[in-house]
Amino acid sequence: MDLEFLQSELDYYPVTIHQFLSAPFALAFYHLSITGHLHLTARYIFLMFGGLLLAIVSMGHYAMMVLIPAVFAVVLIHCLKSRIVHKWTFLSQMTWQTLCHLWLHYKEYYLQEATDIKFKIALSSLMLLTQRVTSVSLDIHEGEIKIPARKVQQNRFDADTLCYSLPYLSYMLYFPALLGGPLCSFQRFKTHVENLKKSDQKCIAKPLWSFFYKCTQFFVLNMLRVAVRNCVSVIKHHDQRSTQWNVPEDIFMIWTTALMFRLAYYSQWLLSESLNNLVGLGLENDRIQQSTLSDTDIWTLETTNKISEFVRVWNKTTAGWLRRMVFQRSKVQPFISTFIFSAWWHGLHPAQIFGFLLCAATVKVDYRVHQYMVPLTARSRFLRLIYKIVTWMQTQLVIAYVLVAVELRTFSCVLVLCKSVCAVSPLVYILMLIGMPNKAK
Repeated sequence: MDLEFLQSELDYYPVTIHQFLSAPFALAFYHLSITGHLHLTARYIFLMFGGLLLAIVSMGHYAMMVLIPAVFAVVLIHCLKSRIVHKWTFLSQMTWQTLCHLWLHYKEYYLQEATDIKFKIALSSLMLLTQRVTSVSLDIHEGEIKIPARKVQQNRFDADTLCYSLPYLSYMLYFPALLGGPLCSFQRFKTHVENLKKSDQKCIAKPLWSFFYKCTQFFVLNMLRVAVRNCVSVIKHHDQRSTQWNVPEDIFMIWTTALMFRLAYYSQWLLSESLNNLVGLGLENDRIQQSTLSDTDIWTLETTNKISEFVRVWNKTTAGWLRRMVFQRSKVQPFISTFIFSAWWHGLHPAQIFGFLLCAATVKVDYRVHQYMVPLTARSRFLRLIYKIVTWMQTQLVIAYVLVAVELRTFSCVLVLCKSVCAVSPLVYILMLIGMPNKAK
């Protein structure tokens, strides 16, 4: 099987380097805050200017892609009434992000030019900013955050309004979350920054321990990723020399490629979480090794036999954001609307549209399969074991197929995947979706 498109694998190293370089600043912020050297306004300014500096260093002039919508969102939040603020903030933010994605399409597909890595970093950061902006606007719309009426009525920015807007601008740009998740709500961010006090001086070991613990996991996962990548290279080299189509090798190639991508995501999520922990975020409940502010649940993702569970747990805070933003608010087909919006948010690349629609269909049939099979296997341990093994293998193959499509993005990737024997796995589920009736609950 020809997999030359593997050369387009995303390069995570520039983001990793910038995140590691920002770690000392995160620790300095926490130390200065709990020792009383930073008052509340200074804390917000520290986090905001740290984000501004990190954006300039990591993105260059493309930092304006993130800074402009961040400032504009704060202006909208303080100028619009709560009943319309989410609609206009959401539309303006997604319009800006879509224009940036269309520029990327123009560069890659029409001009066929290599894209500057700093542009890709800025675009990724913009997607994360969209989560924070829309999360705040929806909180205001639902009444969880109150904007004083006089701030909206004034419709101008004086010194008092700028001071009141500082927490919002700091939240949009705070440097631990600028290049990676997880998504933290504005209320949680604000409460944490306000509650840093001298009584926490003895707790300096908590963020340090969490940071080093997760960094150790980060390095272990990266070593595994390098090993898997070498394995993929060996298989690809052997595949190019072979004149026969090897079905097991074809399946293993897709699966190992997806595993390589998953390991990359796991390691980046852990590093991003460790930066948030380093400023104290995620450690409020004295839970160090398993932060509540986390995207990573490797055990569940790698052992689940349910595609639906994998989708819910994968990138947990983003999944929660999609559920709140689309699934719970859509009046027309909320399930499929969530996957369509996710494809839009990711950039509407051809293979991404294919991957997300395929994922939606397989999740739908996954619910039905387990609804039918669980009662049939309940009385026999042997049948239950066989059922779990078979559905785990099916989950692994379907997720691998979808993940490779979403990550490699191009239409040529779709054509290659359609020729792969791995296409049988999701195709079986698609046929089951057509032929299997939806059992009433």
